[in-house]
This record gives sequence, structure tokens and C-alpha cells, in this order.
Amino acid sequence: MELDFERCYRAVDSRDQRFDGWFYTGVTSTGIYCRPSCPATTPKRQNVRFFPSAAAAQTAGLRACRRCRPDAVPGSPQWDVRADVVGRAMRLIADGVVDRDGIPGLAARLGYTERHLHRMLRAEMGAGPLALARAQRAQTARTLIETTGLGMAEIAFAAGFGSVRQFNDTVREVYGRAPSELRTARGRSVTPGGAGTITLRLAYRPPLHARALLDFLALRALPGVEEVRDGTYRRGLRLPHGPGEAALTPADGHVSATLRLTDMRDLAPAVARCRRLLDLDADPTAVDGTLAADPALAGAVAAEPGIRLPRSVDGFEMAVRAVVGQQVSVRSARTTLTRLLTHLHPPIPNPGPGDVDQEVRAPGERSREPEPLDRPAEGVGSGEGAERVGRLRGFPTAEEVLGVPDEVFGMPAGRRETVRALAGAVADGSLDLAPGGDREETVRRLLALPGIGPWTAGYVAMRALGDPDVLLPTDLAVRRGAAALGVPADPRTLDTYADRWRPWRSYAVIRLWRAG
Repeated sequence: MELDFERCYRAVDSRDQRFDGWFYTGVTSTGIYCRPSCPATTPKRQNVRFFPSAAAAQTAGLRACRRCRPDAVPGSPQWDVRADVVGRAMRLIADGVVDRDGIPGLAARLGYTERHLHRMLRAEMGAGPLALARAQRAQTARTLIETTGLGMAEIAFAAGFGSVRQFNDTVREVYGRAPSELRTARGRSVTPGGAGTITLRLAYRPPLHARALLDFLALRALPGVEEVRDGTYRRGLRLPHGPGEAALTPADGHVSATLRLTDMRDLAPAVARCRRLLDLDADPTAVDGTLAADPALAGAVAAEPGIRLPRSVDGFEMAVRAVVGQQVSVRSARTTLTRLLTHLHPPIPNPGPGDVDQEVRAPGERSREPEPLDRPAEGVGSGEGAERVGRLRGFPTAEEVLGVPDEVFGMPAGRRETVRALAGAVADGSLDLAPGGDREETVRRLLALPGIGPWTAGYVAMRALGDPDVLLPTDLAVRRGAAALGVPADPRTLDTYADRWRPWRSYAVIRLWRAG
């Protein structure tokens, strides 16, 4: 990514928060790097360098500013929406693929050699995959140091470091302090939340229309998997090292996230998936600016700025939802999916007061309980919804869905076989619905499955793969919304008209759904 010095310096001089995460400011005279909105005195031009990533700044020998916390800014919108190899690599690194599978695993997922992948990331990000993963480990370690009472050795391995020495050296280099000093400098005690529970703040670029997000998720919430209550969205997570649960509450300038994890190594993947679900790395100013240029949408954008594109934490889940939702109402699709979930995951009875809380496993340690998250954690949640925490599960796997009897599906035979074909393709690895998958290739393979057409493939691309530029012109609710806003409602005419909304047509779809 090319960084224009004058434009970047003007952003720094004005402390423009809109550019946080787009680039990082390195100050050679002090040896630190900052976010563009850092409140410190603007450095002299001759002492400034700009970097496309925190990892690039760290590679140049700079440490993170203790005042503006550049490691805690929203992610770059560019890498969040780009469909090329670098964008896919960044999403996979954020999901912890390098920590789990190493650079060979990342390269294999992307279909490139390690050498070529390193060359592409260096050219665009200013750092290779190892440095990018190392920067993420450092941020994860700092979160654990400041928000948990875990010992430093536990934190080192939970954050993905290979040794305690590597952990200590990296934290000192990135933050200019020893891990113990970071914990002391925080100056406050850790809020008790039960074993395996972490509460942290997920930053975003304002504005954020939180009510629209919660309305959308509440309408489609599946019992036993997710729920919306008292302004908080909760859902079960299926993470690389075990099940988990997230409680997400939008607040001013951030989303408060309480994560309950079986294994602390899943912190970074859990955070990445929650950010993706709520579209927290989006640039709402850019999106709204494009859509508001159309007089038909200008009023809706002014009335509800910051509408996000609700995505998913599980690509297979979203694909099944899309197939089940073909030509039926949202309520009908929810009923069918609830029947499927009830068969695979029967409701968990209310736990008794004597149940023991789950333990936090060290990396590689086997749990003593088969389903530790079925039990409540002391101190998590409060009031009416407290007993529900720990009772939400992730969506079933493709292998589980393949074993469901015909009579349980409760849908036409053709659609049932489409769900099975989809599950089979995911189970055998021929279909990749992960955030790092190739969007064009994934859509092509979806369309090759029996019973999947352009609407279903487009819905999956929009919500599972995060494609920001998908239009669903044949969708009935989209057409109703278009008619309500004075936009052509005929699918062919709408498809042509919507060219003015590029590259944010997915966000226009969300607005049309709300208008309809």
C-alpha cells in the first residue's frame, strides 16, 4: 500500500481518528510508533516515517506508544474487504492460522509458496508473515497481562509464543517494558469473571448504528446458539481449541466483549471472529459517503449513519442458513433451523447450584470435563440473564449435519439434499468457507452444487466471506425496500441502477432490507 507523505502528515497534524488503523506513524527521534490520532505533540516532518502495519513499524525497531496504544486501534478496512491474497492472508493471520499451522500452513491455505507469500506481504505490509503474527501475539499477550490474573508462563503459551524467553523479549521490544511492569502500570485489579473469562474493549470507527446490528441479529437468532437480551448479543463459538462463548455489548466508542474460553490460546481467534461478526473494521465514513451521493438513499443514510454489514463467526453456519432460507420468510427459516439444532444439541437443563466451574486448560492439557462450557462461570453475567451464560453452543459441524435423518430436516427433499451436498463439500475440504478463502473460487464451487443459485451464493459471499459489493436484486425484501425508497424494483433495472453504489452494494442491501 502506497502512503502519500503529505496526506498522512496532514492526518497526523489534525489528529484525525478516521485514519487510525489505515497507517501508523513512526517517530525516529523517540523510537516509537503511534496511531494518527495520538494526542502527543505533532513530530517534525524530518523525524516521521509512515508504515502500513504495526508489524512494519516494529520491524523497523520502533516500540508502541504508551499514550495512544496503537496496537489497540481498529483493523485496517483495506485488509478487511480486499479479496486478493494479501487481504486473505491478513484475515487468516488474525484468526491464528500461523500460530496453529505455521507459515507452511498459511501458504498452503492460500495456494502459494512460502517464499512468494513472504514477498507479497513484505511489498504490501512492510513485514513478512512471521512479523505480522508476532505483532498479533504481542497484542494478545498485553490483553491477557492487563485483564487476567494468569501467570506469565501461562500467558506466554496462550498468546502463541514458543517459550517464556521469547515472550519476555518480544514484550520488552514492542512495549518498552517487561511483562510484569505492564501489569503493574495498569494500576487496577483484574475484574473477577470466573475461570476462563476475559472482558475487553473492541474498538471501531464511529459512527456505529448499534440498534440496527442488534435488530438484525435478534430477528435471526437461533435458540441454543445465540440470543439478544438487554442490549447484549450472546452466542456460542466453535473455536480451534474448544468451545467458547461471547457476550457483546455496544458502547460509546467500543464494544464491550466478555469472552468465555475453554483454552486461552483461542483469545485471538475469538476476538477476530467477533470483530468480523459485527463488521467492526469497516470504514463507515467511506461507505456512507458513497451511498449518500444517491438522492434516493441520502435520507436513510442521514437518519441512520454507520449501518454495518452483519457477518458470521462460522462460514458453514451462514451457508446452511442461506440454503434453508431460500424462498421462505426469516421466521420460517428460523423454525426449520431450530428443529435441526434441537435434534443435534438437545436443550441443556438448568444447572444446579452445586455445579463446579470450568477450569482453564494450559496449552495441550486435556479437559477433565467433556463439555465444560455447559456450566455457568461464577461472576459472569448478572440479573435475569446470568443463568444463560455458558449454555450457548456453536453451530453444528458439517459432519454432524450429514448424519441428520431426513424427517428431522422438515423441508422439501431438494433443499434437504442441497444442505447435504453443502455439508459434504465442506467436510471433504473441497469448499472453503473460511474468511481467508478465495471469494471467486468459493462462489464458483457453491454454484456447482445442486440447488444453489445466484441468490444463495451471493448471500454467502456477503455474510460469510465479507464481500462488500454484493447485490441481491431478486430478493423480495430488497425489492420492497427499493420501492419504498423510490429506487427501481425490477431486478434487471435495479442491478443496473445499483452500479452507483459500488463498491459498497452489500451495505446498500442492508439499508434496503431495513427500508422494506
